[in-house]
Amino acid sequence: MILVWIALVVGTLAMCIVAYLTWSIYREDPGTPEMREVARYIRNGAKTFLKRQYRTILLFVALLSLPIAIFFQSIEVVISFYLGAILSLTAAYIGMNIAVRANVRTARAATVSSAKAFTLAFRGGAVMGLSVVGLSLLGISILYLGYGYRDPSLLVGYGFGASLAALFAQLGGGIFTKAADIGADLVGKIEQNIPEDDIRNPAVIADQVGDNVGDCAGRGSDLFESISDDYVTALLVGFSLFTGVAGEMNIMMFPFALGAVGVLATIVGVFVVRGWKNVRPINSFNLGLFTAAGVAIAGSYFVSVWLLNDVRIFYCALSGIVASTAVGLVVQYYIGTSGKPVMQMEEASKRGVAMNLITGMAYALQSPVLPFLSIIGAVLFSYVITGGSIYGVVAANLGTDMAIGIIMAGDAFGPISDNAQGIEQMAGTSAKSSSALEVLDATGNTTKAYAKAFATASGTVSTVVLFATYSQVVGLWSAPLGQAFVFGILIGAVVPFLFASSTIAATAKGAFDMVNEVRRQFKANPRILEGSDKPDYDKCIDISTKTALRRMLLPTVVTLVSPLLVGLLLGPHALGGMLLGGTCTAALLASFFTFGGALWDNTKKSIEAKAFWLKGSPTHTAAVVGDTVGDPLKDVAGPSLNIFMKLTNMTALLIAPLLLSIPPIIELL
Repeated sequence: MILVWIALVVGTLAMCIVAYLTWSIYREDPGTPEMREVARYIRNGAKTFLKRQYRTILLFVALLSLPIAIFFQSIEVVISFYLGAILSLTAAYIGMNIAVRANVRTARAATVSSAKAFTLAFRGGAVMGLSVVGLSLLGISILYLGYGYRDPSLLVGYGFGASLAALFAQLGGGIFTKAADIGADLVGKIEQNIPEDDIRNPAVIADQVGDNVGDCAGRGSDLFESISDDYVTALLVGFSLFTGVAGEMNIMMFPFALGAVGVLATIVGVFVVRGWKNVRPINSFNLGLFTAAGVAIAGSYFVSVWLLNDVRIFYCALSGIVASTAVGLVVQYYIGTSGKPVMQMEEASKRGVAMNLITGMAYALQSPVLPFLSIIGAVLFSYVITGGSIYGVVAANLGTDMAIGIIMAGDAFGPISDNAQGIEQMAGTSAKSSSALEVLDATGNTTKAYAKAFATASGTVSTVVLFATYSQVVGLWSAPLGQAFVFGILIGAVVPFLFASSTIAATAKGAFDMVNEVRRQFKANPRILEGSDKPDYDKCIDISTKTALRRMLLPTVVTLVSPLLVGLLLGPHALGGMLLGGTCTAALLASFFTFGGALWDNTKKSIEAKAFWLKGSPTHTAAVVGDTVGDPLKDVAGPSLNIFMKLTNMTALLIAPLLLSIPPIIELL
């Protein structure tokens, strides 16, 4: 048990580093009065949204706790459920709260040097990354020391609570940000031909708020869910292999030891990343990523050999680390502004909207291939090298998690740099800072896309382990697979399309209302466009908030109810088929949406950066339309599908005992 206490100490250390980084950010100059005014609008809008969103989530959590308590007859499962949800929301809140303060300080730092601005923005993102990995490790360690050591199945509630909170946070934040973003772009940039982040645009503050509640808070909850689910499944699988022999207790300690190594690797990587003169920001980020990966590899070897006396487990963890790092390189190729796809997209945009969309679609369909080959390779390698043991796949899964902290830091860096550029433009500062912030914004777009692609890759491996755990619980492979399993696969393949449709439709409805409101304000008060009067920013924030909170319920219900219905109607084997079909479809759709949307986004940014005189031209319009089409794909549907496939599997694992105790309503062979 000493290793669990060590994990607890390491998690606490991570939160101490968070406190230090927060202090160092607060020390920086918050900028001119004009900068502070814009930043205050963003900060107040983000806090207002999160307050209303968290109230809704906690109400839903409270309502679900009663049936969970009745079904499990266990207060421990309910406590785990509450803690998973609360820690997920806490990590997201801490990260977002610092992001809305680091943004204005980054804008100010850019007037001094681009290197200082990059370092400050990344340290702000690191608060989010360390909060995610630190609180997740703290939570699972506390629960294990409290009662999880007796029966790890009592910890399933922890993963379920984290998953539920993540889905709400990602859906709500994504719908909010993209409704505002699309509304601001369609009316402001295309109809009125005013620049992006123009203070005259009524939706511009809502757009900036959305960057924080979507990319920062939403993604933080997503990755918190990933790593928390992986701890739970690793303990469940380890417990199923534990026969009571004293030496085998180490198999239960392995997730805690590897988790502690991952947190320490993140801390080292965070402090390696800093701005350097004449060094591209993305190269500095890569240095931190590879440093963290190196520390993780060394630590994994030590833990595997010392704790389990099995170097094969190290190779499994290594395959997970390599696979997750490889995804980053693929992302940088497909959406990096100097890569071939973006260059070809620029040429396609010169030939109109249709060519921009067709070319982007082709690359988006191609993009999942290499990441998924790397994932399949890691899973297959781990399974074979351990002689067909599921624990090898568990080790690979935990290996993918070891980079979560540094990747989350890069993701949260994105909205900070994006906000900083917006604040700079709205406050009207120097051209020197504008150029530096454009580079940071493009870098942030790449690191955000990496985080989304990583979330898909890591989430897919996590789902494979969850599915394997469910299969083991219900004895899926111990009997011949019949019609129920086949029907389940077909149903599972369809559900992600229904889920994605509801998320995109929700974004479209919010954007529709936002477009109407922006048009109304411009028409009602022409002095807004002249710059004489300020728009009503709060009205646009309110529209996005109401749409997000109202429309995030349907996809959540689809996610929770679909496995319950299939399981009760057709039985546990049909549910196993549904999980398999749903995972395959959701993982590929998520990757397609994420890569495609990010590619369209960076194409627009590249055109604006290389040829600013093209703004307002047909080429630029084609790029803006492509970016607008990709927005709900990469920021709402894609990331939400990652959570969807994990939450459906976690729900199935939760209800498995019920399904085994009653016959299905419809009996199939």
